[in-house]
Amino acid sequence: MDTLTCALELLGMLVYVGAWLCALATTISPQWLTMSTELLPVESYELGLWETCVVQDVGGLECRAYDSLLGLSTNLKLARILMCASLTVGMLGILVAIPGLYMIKSCKDHEGSRTKKTLTIIGGLLGMVSGVLCLIPVSYMAHSAVLHFFDDTIPDVVPRWEFGGALFCGWAGGFLLIVSGLLLVTSCLRSQVEPQPVVQQRYRAMNIDVNFRKRSEYV
Repeated sequence: MDTLTCALELLGMLVYVGAWLCALATTISPQWLTMSTELLPVESYELGLWETCVVQDVGGLECRAYDSLLGLSTNLKLARILMCASLTVGMLGILVAIPGLYMIKSCKDHEGSRTKKTLTIIGGLLGMVSGVLCLIPVSYMAHSAVLHFFDDTIPDVVPRWEFGGALFCGWAGGFLLIVSGLLLVTSCLRSQVEPQPVVQQRYRAMNIDVNFRKRSEYV
């Protein structure tokens, strides 16, 4: 395996782990949506998947977890399920891709090399699936916030939810998961056609030359 292929493989794995950590931070962060009111300018509210928080300008922070799972809105339920699925699939992809890395000294025979490439490809595909699962709830929550923000039926004096920092972190994590999966798959596809060693090429050329001479002598 050449240097460029190893570099793609290593870069894809590093981006994979970093993107998964971004998805984890997005899942546990309470800053999916934020809201501030003109009546209470010293306070702002934050909405997350697991809790809501009140932030004060003086530095105070008070968070409260949701009391009931059945009482949650459909948006939060869907976001919870998809984000947990994204983390699970992403972790599974990392565990599958690690044994397939070229730097891991295992299965160096021909059949073992094919197995390592297969594991790396499966890990890359799982990474792309994890990225899509992460982007869906983040984009859906953002879309819902935009619809409510520009709803003409709601009076202007009513406060509205706006984008929080967790949404941007989720977008970054989702796109990086897809990129990392593409890097891993590309590194394997690039290594499918490996140049033969010079000694084998010379040996094959000698065999072809000998066979050609024998045919010439018979003729």
